Amino acid sequence: MRKSSYHIDAKLILDYQSGDNLALEKLVKRWHKTFCNKAHWIVKDPDVAKDIAQETWNTIISKIDDLNDPKTFASWSLRIVCNKSFDWIKKQNKTKEQLKTYHLESNTEAIEENHETELLQRNLLNAIKKLPLHQQMVIRLFYVEDYSLKDISKSLNISEGTSKSRLYHAREKLKLILKNRHYEK
Repeated sequence: MRKSSYHIDAKLILDYQSGDNLALEKLVKRWHKTFCNKAHWIVKDPDVAKDIAQETWNTIISKIDDLNDPKTFASWSLRIVCNKSFDWIKKQNKTKEQLKTYHLESNTEAIEENHETELLQRNLLNAIKKLPLHQQMVIRLFYVEDYSLKDISKSLNISEGTSKSRLYHAREKLKLILKNRHYEK
């Protein structure tokens, strides 16, 4: 995100803290779609993503006075979205279903050569699903969303070194999973 965006957000937050409710409306217009998209990216359900975005706004409104540096709104608010999304995933306990799907897919034989690439991609995605949530998040933010390690650390409220470490360990686990499944030589 550009630096000017941080300043716009900071001004809107300060205006809202000073009693300008219109500033909150502008902030919602700037961020609501991003919150929905981020939650949808994590939970894979558009209706749940909208609910998570709404819950995020409720949390933001109730805690915005505790935000010490308004320029950090982007990472602070996205961290709330991520946390609420992860909480929803934990409640759903979909791990068992995902493991069953993974075993079914990994036991099927490759049908034709042109399907081998698709099978490998599916197995890679399933291998990623086997990683702990914190490692899945770093992998997805780094490779899918093209976040830098610095942006990942801000979004997840962890140090840059922790981001780097989680990415390294996630890669190593993926290598082991894929090697054990004979997808890597």
